[in-house]
Amino acid sequence: MKRVLLKSMVVLAPASLLQSMPAGAQVSPTTERAARVRITKGPENERADPDFAIVSWTSNNPGASPEHYGIVHYGMDPKKLDQTTKSPIRLNPARSYTVFRVRMDGLKPATTYYYKVESTEAYGDSDEMESSIRHFATPR
Repeated sequence: MKRVLLKSMVVLAPASLLQSMPAGAQVSPTTERAARVRITKGPENERADPDFAIVSWTSNNPGASPEHYGIVHYGMDPKKLDQTTKSPIRLNPARSYTVFRVRMDGLKPATTYYYKVESTEAYGDSDEMESSIRHFATPR
C-alpha cells in the first residue's frame, strides 16, 4: 500500500505544479515597436576591474519582441572595435525606458579601451540606435 501511495505522489506532484502555473506567466507580451530608439543616459563605464568591466546605458523602451540584447563593440584602438560582447534583457512593457548592462571579460590591466553600444531584438533586428565612441581604463 505504501509503495502505491509513493508512486502516485511521484506522478501527481509534478502534474499539480504544472496545472498551477498560468500559461500567461510563461510568455512575455510583445509591445508596439518604438518609432525611434534613442539613448537617454550614458553609455558609461559602470565598473572597471583589472580583467573585466561593465558598461551600462538607458534608452527609451524599444518595444517589439520581449527579449533584446545590449551589445558592446570594443577594442584598444578607437578605429578598430573588433571585439563584441552582448547581454540579454527582458523588456518591461509597463516601463517607458530600458536599462542595459553588459559585462566585458578578459580585459588587460592598466589598459585604455574604446567602445560603442547598440541594441537588437532577440532575432537580430537592430533597434537602429548606436552610441558615439567612449573610453575607459582598467586599473592595475
